Amino acid sequence: MNLFNSALGKNITFVRPAYFIISGFSGIPNIKYYYVFLCFVYIVSVLGNTVVMAVIYLDHNLRTPKYIAVFNLAFVDLLGSSALVPKLLDIFLFNHRYISYNNCLTFLFFCYTFLGMQVLNLVALSYDRLIAIMHPLHYHVKVTHRFMLSLIASFWVFIITVNLVAVGLLTRLSFCRSVVINSYFCDHGQMFRLACNDYTPNNVFALFIIVLLLWFPLSFILLSYLCIAYALSKVATAQERFKAFKTCTAHLSLVAIYFIPILITFTMSSGIHPNARIINLSLTSVFPPMLNPIIYVLQTQEIKVSVKRILNIRIESKVKVSKVFMK
Repeated sequence: MNLFNSALGKNITFVRPAYFIISGFSGIPNIKYYYVFLCFVYIVSVLGNTVVMAVIYLDHNLRTPKYIAVFNLAFVDLLGSSALVPKLLDIFLFNHRYISYNNCLTFLFFCYTFLGMQVLNLVALSYDRLIAIMHPLHYHVKVTHRFMLSLIASFWVFIITVNLVAVGLLTRLSFCRSVVINSYFCDHGQMFRLACNDYTPNNVFALFIIVLLLWFPLSFILLSYLCIAYALSKVATAQERFKAFKTCTAHLSLVAIYFIPILITFTMSSGIHPNARIINLSLTSVFPPMLNPIIYVLQTQEIKVSVKRILNIRIESKVKVSKVFMK
C-alpha cells in the first residue's frame, strides 16, 4: 500500500503546470515535407474510411456480423486520424507547441482510445475468421449480429475505462521540473516520467496496458491463425484450402501493418535515434487508418462487388434521368 500512498495520498498538494511543450520532430531537416505527407495521408484516410462506411451502410448484403466489425474499424480509423493528424499539424506545422494541461490530457485520452480500439477490432475480426473456418456450419449461430454488437460495445467500454484510469493517475502527479514532452503528441509514458513525485503506479499501469493492448491481442490473433492453419491442413484439396485462406488475407494484412512497425520500434528502441523512433511511431499511428480501407476494397470480394453494384445503380439512374429530360 505504501507504493500507492505516495502518489495517491490525501494530503499531497499536486503541482499542475499551465501547459506542456511538445518537442517532437526537432532538428530534422526538411521536416515540413513530412507534414505535407501527413496531410495527404489524412485526406486519403478520411476519404477511404468514409467510402467503406458508406458502402457497408448502403448495401444490405453487407449487413453481416463481420462487416459490423469492419464498419467499426473504419469508424475508429476515421476518428483516430481526425483526433491526431490535424492537431499534430497544428502543433508542428504552425508552431503551436504549447498545449494546456487539460487539453493535453484530453488529447492523450482520445488518441489512446482510438489506437486501442484499432487493436481490439483486429481481435474481433480474427475471432470472426476463426469461427468461420473452424466451425463453418455453426458460424451463423455462434457469430450473430447481437454477439458482434455486444463484443464491440464491450470493447468500447473497456478501452474508455482503461484510458480514464490512465488519465486519472496522471492527475495525481506533480510536474515541478520540465514540461517538455519529447514526442509528437501527449504521450503517456513521456508525461508521467516528467513528474517529480512517485510515478510507480503510472509505470505499473503502463506496463499493464502494454500487455493488455499489445501482447495479449497479438497472442490471441497468432493463436487463432495457428488453429486456422491446423483446420485448413485437414481440408481435402489445395484449391479449397486456398479459397478458405483467401478470406483471411485482408485481416492478416491489417495485422501486419499495425503490429510489425510497433514490434520493430520496441525491440530496437535502444539503438534507434529518438527522432527516428518518433517518426516511426507517428507513421504507425497514421498509416493503418489510410491503408485499411484500401486493403478491404482491393482484397475483399464482397466489398468490390458491392462497390461495382452501387456504381452501376448510380450510372443507370443517371442514364434514366437523362432519357426523361431528353423526351
